[in-house]
Amino acid sequence: MAQKMIFVNLPVKDVAAARTFFEKLGWTINPQFSDESTACVVISDTIFVMLLEEPKFRGFMAPGKELADATRTTEALVTLSAESREEVDALAEAALAAGATPAKEAQDHGFMYGRSFTDLDGHHWEIFWMDPAAVQG
Repeated sequence: MAQKMIFVNLPVKDVAAARTFFEKLGWTINPQFSDESTACVVISDTIFVMLLEEPKFRGFMAPGKELADATRTTEALVTLSAESREEVDALAEAALAAGATPAKEAQDHGFMYGRSFTDLDGHHWEIFWMDPAAVQG
């Protein structure tokens, strides 16, 4: 069976600015699935974020629904795992340097550590590391 993939679709006001932001986090853009109003951010072999300018995003929405303003409401928490506490910090610091804002204080539970930020369009991102021994125990 083929490995499952996830494509998270997010509305953005300015795809060029959003694209630059995510490239500053060390992620790449797949040009095959990108154009002037869309950018396909490659996070891993199985995780992708489709950045769609708001008018294009609306074309995929169910009729009668409103587009959430992520700067005023939380429509989702996009959560990614990291391989270490250091990777959590590196990614969060890169996001802040690229224009993100902290979403909340770092969470340190000993066996689990995480940080969060909101991107340029207000989408809430969580980056976390969990001790593999704690998962197995």
